[in-house]
Parts: sequence; C-alpha cells; structure tokens
Amino acid sequence: MTDFSSVKNSRMPQSIGIIMDGNRRFAKQIMKKPWKGHEFGVSRARKVLKWSDELGIEYLTIYALSVENIRTRPKIELSKILDYFEKELDEVLSGEHVIHETKTRVRFIGRIGLLKKGLRKKMKEVEDLTKDYENHLLSIAVAYGGQQEIVDACKKISLEIMDGVIEPHQINESLFKDSLYTNGFRCPDLIIRTGGERRLSNFLLWQSAYSELAFTDQKWPEFSKKKFVSMIGEYQKRERRFGK
Repeated sequence: MTDFSSVKNSRMPQSIGIIMDGNRRFAKQIMKKPWKGHEFGVSRARKVLKWSDELGIEYLTIYALSVENIRTRPKIELSKILDYFEKELDEVLSGEHVIHETKTRVRFIGRIGLLKKGLRKKMKEVEDLTKDYENHLLSIAVAYGGQQEIVDACKKISLEIMDGVIEPHQINESLFKDSLYTNGFRCPDLIIRTGGERRLSNFLLWQSAYSELAFTDQKWPEFSKKKFVSMIGEYQKRERRFGK
C-alpha cells in the first residue's frame, strides 16, 4: 500500500490545482455511457481530498466544469453531470461527506449565474455550512474559465473606478489578484492534469504564472495515490525561480 512517508519530510505544496480530465475516455474504455465516467470521477475527487488532508495541503482548487462545457456538451451529458454535482451537494448538506471529516471550507468560483437557481441555492448553503472550517479550503471551479475570470475582474475594477472607489493609478498586480474569483487566496504551487493532455485549458491563467506543472496519462477516475505521491515528489525536486 502506498503511503506518504517518502514526501512528508520535504517541502510540501500548500496549494494545488487539479484539472480532472479523462472522465469520458475512461467511460468509453469500460464501455459505459459518457456520463458514467463523471460519476466515477466524483468518487476519485473524494479520495484526493482525503489524500490532501493527510498531507496537510491547505488549498485545493479543482476544475469541475468549464464555461465551454456548459455551451458545448450534449444536453443529456451536461444534465447528468449537474445531477451528480447536485447529489454531491446534498450529501454535504446532510452531513455525510468527507468535507466534514477533513474540516474543509468549500467555495465555488466561476460564472455561477449560468447555473439554475435551485443549484445555486444549494451551493450557497454548502458555502455557509462549511464557512467556519479552517483545516483546508476547497475551491470548486464550476461554469469557470480563466479568460472569463480575467474579463470579469476588469469589469469589477472598471466599476470601482466609475464609482470613485479607486483611481486608475492604484491598479497593480495585488489589486488585480484580489479582484479575481479566487480573491487573493494563495496561487497554486503545483497544477496537476490527468488524462494525457499537456495544456491548462483556460484554468487559473493568472494564478498559474509561476506554478509547477505535472501531467499524467492516467485518466481522472483511475488517478492513483501512487501517482499523486510521485507528482508531489517530483515537485519537491524542482527549484522554483519565480521568474528570477
């Protein structure tokens, strides 16, 4: 059985972003409908949350559903994805979820207004229910896009200028960072992508400027603890320069 002894005594990433790719291809691999891969993916996300808790990783940001997914996925598949998502919210609200075991605060980032009112209501209830948890912060990117996030930050700053809250000369990197959906929280030290692709796919474009990147061919539902440990170990070997 894989444990974390090989990485626990070295520099640990405190913030990890995960692009959970490969659900549909996994479903095809096991000859199931595409949306069944997303169901398996939900189960894997719970395991990764527990692994992160064991390692003491404070911030975790997962890419659950992109703006492009909402626009382009077949209606039946999108409906199933949102059904799984709502079921997960219901389990958190019932108190029967790993979120409570790990004392993880949950928040949702993205263009949440694109989702149905009833779903948004449950998302807000989950945020309120977990707001006092302090062990970890889980950001779930849903109806999310990095380019859209930057555009929305520009709109927010523009309105503040128009309202006289700030002056144009006050705009700097710090102000812009605080205007993003992530609102000044720690940028990811490490971004992991499963599924074999080697790109960010519009995920945390501003925040990933100095992130270390790690890729695996394992599809998200088959992402293993062993692979997670090896990625942490690889991160620990890298010298982070932050542009210097």
